[in-house]
Amino acid sequence: MSTNGISLRVKSIDTVRGLIMVIMALDHVRDYFHITALSADPLDPGTTNPALFFTRWITHFCAPSFMLLSGISAYLSGQNKTPGETSSFLLKRGLWLIVVELTFMTFAFSFDITFKTIFLAVLWALGTSMLVLGVFVRFFSPKAILISGLVLIFGHNFFDLLKPAPGSGLDIFLGIFLTGAGRFVPRGDGGNIAFLYVILPWAGIMMSGYGLGMIYNRSFSEQKRRKLLLQSGIAAIVLFLTLRFVNYYGDQAPWSVQSEELRTFFSFMNASKYPPSLIYTLMTLGPILILLALTEHTNTKLTRFFTVYGKVPFFYFMLHFYLIHLLTMVVVLSSGYTWEQATAPELFFKFRPNDFGYNLGMVYVIWITIVLVLYFPCRWFGNYRERNKKWWLSYL
Repeated sequence: MSTNGISLRVKSIDTVRGLIMVIMALDHVRDYFHITALSADPLDPGTTNPALFFTRWITHFCAPSFMLLSGISAYLSGQNKTPGETSSFLLKRGLWLIVVELTFMTFAFSFDITFKTIFLAVLWALGTSMLVLGVFVRFFSPKAILISGLVLIFGHNFFDLLKPAPGSGLDIFLGIFLTGAGRFVPRGDGGNIAFLYVILPWAGIMMSGYGLGMIYNRSFSEQKRRKLLLQSGIAAIVLFLTLRFVNYYGDQAPWSVQSEELRTFFSFMNASKYPPSLIYTLMTLGPILILLALTEHTNTKLTRFFTVYGKVPFFYFMLHFYLIHLLTMVVVLSSGYTWEQATAPELFFKFRPNDFGYNLGMVYVIWITIVLVLYFPCRWFGNYRERNKKWWLSYL
């Protein structure tokens, strides 16, 4: 793992991961600062505009890319470990991420000290995917894991055809594991658990990434790897366009002809993220595979900038969410809202009144500012991790 080739390959993964995490912050800033974030769907082809559609659509690349790259990283980190050791680490880290989601991230979302709603979102998806991957790593080869992951990606939309009775056991199971588009489950104490990310389709992406890690073995030539990544990326894009045009299988929301050609294009590109459909996965991961191929030996100021964030994804993720919400609180209270208005019981996100917000241009200004402010803390933590090989740092 110390050869120059491996180092460069890991760097390219960090670069792409850093890019998608910078883009991810745009969506979270939009959630808290855009005037229509809580009142309108930015992807609704009938009501959106090009700038707003693109702002939301480009962030679709983040979650599946991070899942894929986490799978590749899990494979690479396991090269000097036994399958049992890799499995044990993935299981423990998966549980840790779920605990963080239930506590620190739920509070980061809501700033609600009563935890009236517990949000199970990205870290929940990462954690549960690591649990699934950890079990598979213990018993199956990387090739078998790759095949299993692809089966989940390509086959889970068949379960859309099942229509169990609402509230039945099968309905709840499918909603949490396979077909759910966001489900609020009452806790019994007056609160709710919001299952925003289903488990198995995301686990399929991480498992596929783990299997893809095989092309980063020392015995796998660089030329062959780049060729395979390019071919796979192009094939995914072609298959996305084909399946989407046929409009029969692979997405819960078929596209439709709209009043204008541009709005028809919006409908065509609006693949379902909740849950991540086959078409959505192909649309997002195709370009990422191509980007991995093209950035393997790229070393510019821009790629080094993104790599700073990509080396410390957990640190950046936690820090940026708290910074965004804290800034929202300061701005809201400075804008004339009272404490009671900013923390009203009906608000899911405290200090984010429904009628608060700015235009899209200001959202971009805030986004760029947030990213730049986090550059030096992320660079410091990345250097600290490289200098200190303490066991607990592997969980951050």
